[in-house]
Amino acid sequence: MADLKRLVEPATRGDPMQPLLWTTRSLRNLANELAKTGHTVCPTVVGNLLRGMGYSLQANSKTREGDKHIDRDAQFQYINTQAKAFLAANEPVVSVDTKKKELVGNFKNNGREWRRKGTPELVNIHDFIDPKLSRAVPYGVYDITNNVGWVSVGTDHDTASFAVNAIRRWWRTMGDKRHSKAKRLMITADAGGSNGYRVRLWKVELQKLADELKLPITVCHLPPGTSKWNKIEHRLFSFITINWRGKPLRSYRTVVQLIAATITDTGLKVRAELDQNKYPKGVKVSDAQLAAVSLSRHSFHGDWNYTISPTRKSPRQRPFV
Repeated sequence: MADLKRLVEPATRGDPMQPLLWTTRSLRNLANELAKTGHTVCPTVVGNLLRGMGYSLQANSKTREGDKHIDRDAQFQYINTQAKAFLAANEPVVSVDTKKKELVGNFKNNGREWRRKGTPELVNIHDFIDPKLSRAVPYGVYDITNNVGWVSVGTDHDTASFAVNAIRRWWRTMGDKRHSKAKRLMITADAGGSNGYRVRLWKVELQKLADELKLPITVCHLPPGTSKWNKIEHRLFSFITINWRGKPLRSYRTVVQLIAATITDTGLKVRAELDQNKYPKGVKVSDAQLAAVSLSRHSFHGDWNYTISPTRKSPRQRPFV
């Protein structure tokens, strides 16, 4: 026992005062090391001894968020203040984000649904990507005022161009009708991803959208590491996941139909359409292109909060369809 403890303790992680300890050494390796010191013991006995000493096999546990940004709470308060001002003036406020990319094909989808006993959905054993279908990229726009959502289901890359085109399609399909008197638009978005505050292409594409809509667009980013508090996550995406649980996403049409069929007791309605446009990765934005963006940084955290205004002499861009 003393030799085993000596072998284990250098590899022990965490607080040694905790009642449950764990080690990175395998039972076979520990048995081999003990054999070198003259002990005749098999891996099974080593495992029994470790359990008696308070050890067990354990996986990583996600419990720590890490250090929060010093201005995290202040940024949430700022977003809330901005959103209240927009809503009080009957101006649209939307929350946007990319949902988790989903494998398309005859693959297992987490969750269960009621079926006749002994007749489960038969799906592939291995999740090898179907080269003809690849993955679905759902980008959502949640209209906070009206409790309605729009989801563009992309078939290509999740880029800033794709993200802004989803907002564009929402406006032309739903937003313009519901906010016909709008004089400005507010977007809340995560700090990273295709709509991140450091993404140059995001700002350039928003400039094109502002020119097309002839509306100033105010963007407020959630602080880094707080994406789970984005309203679209728990007011739209969570219900989509519940609605299609246990249902294999065998085609893009299936994905679109299941998203569009999502409703809640509080009146949520969702519209979804397929976006088969190509959005190449690695598009470079020059300093001159970025400088041409009519961007006004807010006094508080101008990197996270800014307004992009329409340019007076900008040519009208041909929108994606």
